[in-house]
Order: sequence, then C-alpha cells, then structure tokens
Amino acid sequence: QVQLVESGGGLVQAGGSLKLSCVAPGRAFNNRAMGWFRQAPGKEREFVATIGYSGRATNYADSVKGRFTISRDDSKVAVYLQMTSLKVEDTAVYYCAARSSTWTSGAENDYHYWGQGTQVTVSA
Repeated sequence: QVQLVESGGGLVQAGGSLKLSCVAPGRAFNNRAMGWFRQAPGKEREFVATIGYSGRATNYADSVKGRFTISRDDSKVAVYLQMTSLKVEDTAVYYCAARSSTWTSGAENDYHYWGQGTQVTVSA
C-alpha cells in the first residue's frame, strides 16, 4: 500500500502561482509513474498532468499546457505540480496519484494509489 499526502493548496488570485507537493511517507515511488488530477465542484475528476518514472516523459491536459509543470525528486520522494497563470476555472481539489507502472497515463483507472487531495481556490 502506498499512502500519498498532498500539500501546497490554498487561495490565490487569478494570474498567481502555487506549487503543490506530493509525498509518500516512508515509501519510495521511484519506479512508478505519477499523476495529478483535479475535481471541481459538481464535475467529474479530470486528468491534469503525468510524469514517467525517470522524469523525462510528461504529458498535460490541454487546459493546463504551458501553465503547469509536473516534476519529481526521487531523492526526496516527492512529486510537484508548479501552477502559474492560474485561472478561476482551475479551482478544484487536486489529487496526487501513483501507478504500478513506469509509464505515463492520463487515465484515472490506470492509477492505483491516491492521496486525499488539496484544495486550490483561484479568485477573480
């Protein structure tokens, strides 16, 4: 079992930036692809970004491409989501997820371990 803990969410004005972190206390996920997903009020959870086990392969949802950057630091057992130029429509609970595979994926069902989520609220 891999337990994931997200942090870094908060309230920010449109145009601002936030950096989310995801750690797995006591565990390593350096052989796993990781992802970030989000769920806005009244909407389905959606894919945001994914990163492969080496950190070289990444993929983003079109809605965040060019604004968000996913990265990983396996020495710190952490995955990050740097969010810039935030928009009101980025408001959501953001979830970190881990696969049992090394390959990236934008499909929610490909992820086996999930964090509890961290709230990001972007005000106009």
